[in-house]
Amino acid sequence: MDFVLASASPARLAVLRAAGVDPVVHVSGVDEDAVAATLTNPTPEQLVLALARAKADAVAEAVAESHPDAVVVGCDSMLSFDGEVVGKPGTSETARERWLRMSGGTGELLTGHVVVRLDGGARTKDAGATETTVVRFASPSEHEIDAYLATGEPLHVAGGFTLDGIGGWFVDGIDGDPSSVIGISLPLTRTLLTDIDVSVVDLWRR
Repeated sequence: MDFVLASASPARLAVLRAAGVDPVVHVSGVDEDAVAATLTNPTPEQLVLALARAKADAVAEAVAESHPDAVVVGCDSMLSFDGEVVGKPGTSETARERWLRMSGGTGELLTGHVVVRLDGGARTKDAGATETTVVRFASPSEHEIDAYLATGEPLHVAGGFTLDGIGGWFVDGIDGDPSSVIGISLPLTRTLLTDIDVSVVDLWRR
């Protein structure tokens, strides 16, 4: 059975490879804004789960012929901070504004997960859930924020920070699952795989 990762995230790929899985990467191409627009006043948990489901569904359909026996995993992460749910900053200006607000504060990193099982090219089972991890941010100086923005890293990651990269210098600690903050929760993914009758150990590289 193949493990198909419905994500372009190098961080998610690295987490899975370090944990013994060599996934097939197939990017969904889902328009996240369009998916979000179909939801009416979603909670943060509902939003990330809906986006993860849209990605997993799109990729499951796309790979049904090329990978007929597979599990497809879709994820989406966002940061909930001060009553606002935010994704990737996209620009230095947005990232700077967020870091000035987050400095010394606490947020929740939410990652939605959906797994879809394919047997003989047919979709047979699926499961989904959201993992929430509390993130305690340090108080970087403006010079440190400028230097971090100059690396380009925070522009393209949920919440404008990483735990496993340069941003790790500016995270005082977390309460919860570190792999979920990086992009995919290993414990939750194992549970969801169990729900669709797949043992994670059967997916490990041999």
